[in-house]
Amino acid sequence: MTLSLVFEQILNGLQSGIMLFLMAAGLTLIFGVMGLINLAHGSLYMVGAFCAAAMAGWTGSFALGLVAALAGAAAAGALIELVVIRRLYARDHLDQVLATFALILIFSEGTRWVFGSFPLYLDVPEALSGPVSLPGGISYPLYRLAIIGVGLAVAAGLFWLIGQTRVGVRIRAGENDREMIAALGVDIDRLYTFVFALGAALAGLAGALVGAIQSVQVGMGEPVLILAFVVIVIGGIGSIKGALVGALLVGLTETLGSVFLPVFFKLFMAPAAATQAGASLSSMAIYILMAGVLVWKPSGLFGSRG
Repeated sequence: MTLSLVFEQILNGLQSGIMLFLMAAGLTLIFGVMGLINLAHGSLYMVGAFCAAAMAGWTGSFALGLVAALAGAAAAGALIELVVIRRLYARDHLDQVLATFALILIFSEGTRWVFGSFPLYLDVPEALSGPVSLPGGISYPLYRLAIIGVGLAVAAGLFWLIGQTRVGVRIRAGENDREMIAALGVDIDRLYTFVFALGAALAGLAGALVGAIQSVQVGMGEPVLILAFVVIVIGGIGSIKGALVGALLVGLTETLGSVFLPVFFKLFMAPAAATQAGASLSSMAIYILMAGVLVWKPSGLFGSRG
């Protein structure tokens, strides 16, 4: 095991964590502001990936693909908020779960009907293709570094939006006392639609960026959704800072665990058994992390008790 390998896997963990942050940021905003459990958030991730792949395949422009992903996912989010979600705010969480699970099925079959059952592929833009040399003689894909940079820029933009703008004030107020801001004249329905569309756009952006690394296919959002829920539980529901820290912790834990736990077990176990034990424990590591955080802070790292 070399130092360059460790550094490379740390970068992989950061890239994975940044993608989880884009998913979890929208999810934690929606849950924190609206009190809504949205299982269809992974479907919006899938919509963004398919919109990007289709637009990039049609125009040959990766940038236009990203624009299509943002616009398509935001439009889909605003539409389902207006048509379906708006009727669920006053309902029990079980009703929200059932309704948004139905949306998963609708989105999956609708996507299959529009794009077909075969995976689509989104090529890495030529300007970001190939590796880049880093200090220490490390060669790392430029596109993955670009993903980290984009994710950090989006995080900075979200911190500015939530903390420094009038819209952010309304979002934070809506999280704390939605009845009061409605009484003060804020259009709560329009605010909810904006927050839902913003969360959907972030999920769509994540899907588009990941689509250039893996294939774009129906159902690709559900595994990521599970990890996003883990992230917001660790970070604290409604906290953008918590979503960022939780996503980085989950990304690093999952990536480093899958690589280095088998190596650790090989020190005192047979190679085949060590590989199996390491793979099993690495898949459990993020849930062990979540359990440890909840024992220490039941509201999450940056969650508020309420």
